[in-house]
Amino acid sequence: MENTIIELKFSLDTFYFLISGILVMWMAAGFAMLEAGLVRSKNTTEILTKNVALYAIACTMFLLVGYNIMYVDNAEGGLIPSFGTLIGTQAGDADHSLESDFFFQVVFVATAMSIVSGAVAERMKLWAFLAFAIVLTGIIYPIEGYWTWGGGFLSEMGFVDFAGSAIVHGTGAAAALAGVLMLGARKGKYGKNGEIYPIPGSNLPLATLGTFILWMGWFGFNGGSQLLISDAENATAVGKILLNTNAAAATGAIAALFVCKVLWGKADLTMVLNGALAGLVVITADPLSPSPLLACLLGILGGSLVVFSIVALDKIKIDDPVGAISVHGVCGILGIILVPVSNADASFVTQLIGLVCILGFVFIASLIVWTILKKTMGIRVTEEEELNGMDQHDCGIDAYPEFVSVRSN
Repeated sequence: MENTIIELKFSLDTFYFLISGILVMWMAAGFAMLEAGLVRSKNTTEILTKNVALYAIACTMFLLVGYNIMYVDNAEGGLIPSFGTLIGTQAGDADHSLESDFFFQVVFVATAMSIVSGAVAERMKLWAFLAFAIVLTGIIYPIEGYWTWGGGFLSEMGFVDFAGSAIVHGTGAAAALAGVLMLGARKGKYGKNGEIYPIPGSNLPLATLGTFILWMGWFGFNGGSQLLISDAENATAVGKILLNTNAAAATGAIAALFVCKVLWGKADLTMVLNGALAGLVVITADPLSPSPLLACLLGILGGSLVVFSIVALDKIKIDDPVGAISVHGVCGILGIILVPVSNADASFVTQLIGLVCILGFVFIASLIVWTILKKTMGIRVTEEEELNGMDQHDCGIDAYPEFVSVRSN
């Protein structure tokens, strides 16, 4: 009877891991729709191609090398990870299958790379982006992930990042910032005297759909990170995590809506969408410890901050077409810093050390890779190619062919 119960718990936890992973995988569609909606129509096919390709690359690289670096045969409390076998041997006391663990972890890697996609949109060469995706998903992400989730030195120090505000979202934002600084702004975005010219997205219904898909996928992102659901304690914890996750997203959207009304007298849909995502990123650092009321407050802080952050980055001419650096980077930092407010096991000093280590390493490593790519294959398309659109240059297929003017020869 006891063996039957153990096997049932093992099966239930494995199934929960797989379902959570499927929800996180669905976030790839959310990122694709969000970015497709926030870029111009002439760049839609290319941004969709990037999102499909980066997911495929992330899954392959994490299978071949990334999982090894992050989890296999690593010393507790270490700085430099080791290399081991792909999956290894199933431990006798494991709560779920190792294959389900791999599947859940690999979709997180793709999420980090998806963040980069939107920030460098509309002017980066497709193949340079994909080359960078190989390095980020296969080497950079697994190394910094090992430091916490793989039992490395940040884990030993007591750094808390429940579902990846820094490990996933901050990593994507730091890599994106390095790429944006190397690329420069899109043509026509900024004037010679400091003017800022808005470049509207082509399809706000798609962007809205993408946001709701991400919102839904986040329940797997945060809920699955509890790792277990087969007993009353963990099942109750999962329920609270989903409640807090949803509350932070909702209040993040509301806060952004009101900030926009106060600042500009208008309800800026793009800011409202980013407000919801900002609330999600903030609560991801620790969705279990806060009370529902505090989760609402965290969402309000994230949804408000993201509006000011997007405006501030624009003023210093950091061109981020979808607001990814503000949503995932700035709000990821906020989430990590605020963990000790409700979690007695975390300290502000340790949280700051973790942020500096993770974001500093990812930014510097990414800057090196971007520099190498710039010196070798180049990372930015020509001015003519940017003017004509990435779809024509990289893909040869228009996303909306009925609306493209055809010039006769």
